[in-house]
Amino acid sequence: MELLVFGHGGAKVLVFPTRDGRFYEYEDLRIVQALAHKIEAGQLQLYCVEGLANETFYCTWRHPADRIRRYIAYEEYILNEVLPFMAAKNPHSCIIAHGCSLGAFYAANIAFRHPHLFRKLSAFSGRYDLTLGVEHFSDLYDGYYDENIYYNTPCHFLPNLGEGSQLDALRAMDIILVIGREDPFLENNRYLSRVLWDKGVWNHLSEWDGRAHQAHYWRKMAPLYV
Repeated sequence: MELLVFGHGGAKVLVFPTRDGRFYEYEDLRIVQALAHKIEAGQLQLYCVEGLANETFYCTWRHPADRIRRYIAYEEYILNEVLPFMAAKNPHSCIIAHGCSLGAFYAANIAFRHPHLFRKLSAFSGRYDLTLGVEHFSDLYDGYYDENIYYNTPCHFLPNLGEGSQLDALRAMDIILVIGREDPFLENNRYLSRVLWDKGVWNHLSEWDGRAHQAHYWRKMAPLYV
């Protein structure tokens, strides 16, 4: 598993790629360049990881139960290898989960499941219910559903989250969701925002003109929200 690190200090940003992106995508899309002033000033340090979408949610030849199990193994890699690596390189207490498109799902899911590890979530153009089919997007589990899918679908497990340490940690997190008004998952973002507010969890939902689901939009969003 390869990753790239940009910067020498500051808040640590765990960057997940889009569906087809790899660990160098954030640099290729020139979003690293858009954040260069913060990186060079020691305000942010980026850790850009692999996404493994073709081994998990988009691995159509696997049974859906195996797709979600592979994702859980991927999450274990992030928790047990990447986060300790980040801590060893940089003692800063703030970790930001961040991603665009499918990367926004990765960032949101790990932050909502393990909120004690993150201070902030910054998610652009995301879809937070992979069982949801809209327009040309299908249910990524082909109608299959189990406990693993439930606990890895923020729009499913968050509404039932009771009082306790997980909810307390969510209430302490800075949560930013950014979506285009013509994005097919606009209503999904609005629903997630409402669920969070219903739980007393502060969040900011920013709706942009158009679909806003391309790199040139993300380059504008990053300096504002990361």
